[in-house]
Amino acid sequence: LRLLLQRTSSNQPCYQEHTAATTMSFTARTVVRRMAHRNIDWSSSHFKSNPDLAVAVSTFRAWAASAENMAEKYAAPPAVIDFSGFKASARDTSLVESLEAFYKTASPSAESFEWKAEEKAEKLNQIEEAKGRLAFTQEMIEETEAELEFMKANRTTRETSGTDIKEAYPDIAEETEKELEERRWFKDAIA
Repeated sequence: LRLLLQRTSSNQPCYQEHTAATTMSFTARTVVRRMAHRNIDWSSSHFKSNPDLAVAVSTFRAWAASAENMAEKYAAPPAVIDFSGFKASARDTSLVESLEAFYKTASPSAESFEWKAEEKAEKLNQIEEAKGRLAFTQEMIEETEAELEFMKANRTTRETSGTDIKEAYPDIAEETEKELEERRWFKDAIA
């Protein structure tokens, strides 16, 4: 209302702050508050390694900062509007009087949000799938680390013979012998 009254007394856009306030949902404010308590190193190299990720991170940080500013700005109830000042500066006082009557009689309900059961179940399912993928990834990491240790232990040098390589890598030795028997020496080199 204050913005509308300012609009009638001056030629500034009146809905800019109102629109920004209404687009900030309760969920967004809680996400920002939760993220604020976490110790995230935004200057870390993995946030800068990918240009798309860097853009997404900076966009998120800007959004989080604006959400926090709006949460602080709109946390307290608005101050009482002085309609007499607007009546003195507006050309059409009847408009100000009707807005004043509307202001005194209006009592908007509080905005509330309930998380739908389907959406909650979907998100919980996504979390479980991510945990499964995480377990698989951890398993792959362990296998890869073991393979690296094996490769370091069996590193080839000028003194390494073909027999040593066959003993270290029996699967490759078997594949090589099979290729020799079938006379397919260049099968990996020719497409």
